[in-house]
Amino acid sequence: MRYIALLRAINVGGNSTVKMAELRALGESLGFTGVATLLQSGNLIFEASEAATQALEARWEQAVAETFGVPAAFMIRTLPEWQALIDANPFMAEAKADPAHLLALACKQDIPQAAVETLRAAITGPERIAAGERYLYAHYPDGIGRSKLTTKLIERHLGTLVTGRNWNTVLNIRSMSGATPQRAS
Repeated sequence: MRYIALLRAINVGGNSTVKMAELRALGESLGFTGVATLLQSGNLIFEASEAATQALEARWEQAVAETFGVPAAFMIRTLPEWQALIDANPFMAEAKADPAHLLALACKQDIPQAAVETLRAAITGPERIAAGERYLYAHYPDGIGRSKLTTKLIERHLGTLVTGRNWNTVLNIRSMSGATPQRAS
């Protein structure tokens, strides 16, 4: 089975630096095949015998901590889960018009609707959100850099770790993974 792994807070702002070539080599040493990376921000594709994503996350997290000495949170999804995230996007017009300002945030755990509502109430700017079981969509019409809808705020309200990718990266990961689009996006 092929998986998509997103690392949280890797190679951002000079912190928790992990070279992607070394990450690929680590994956191969763990027995995974077809290991590939996209960009320098912790986007990984790999193949493994069918296993629970939580067990794969724990295995990768332990290996990265032991090998590179940095804490790493992995959010792993199957290809069907990734395609479902793409297909369920409620902000398709925004994705087409300005994909850099639309984030898909993978969550470590399921998020209750009540937590999404408290997050929505905490938004003070023009940002809009929508959620699935283990992911959140966030549209930043005025840009992400100065927005008050930060990862820290999102995590505090949802009660779980998250890592975001802009819509261009979401689609590039799908393309790189070999998943077949099921509708125009």
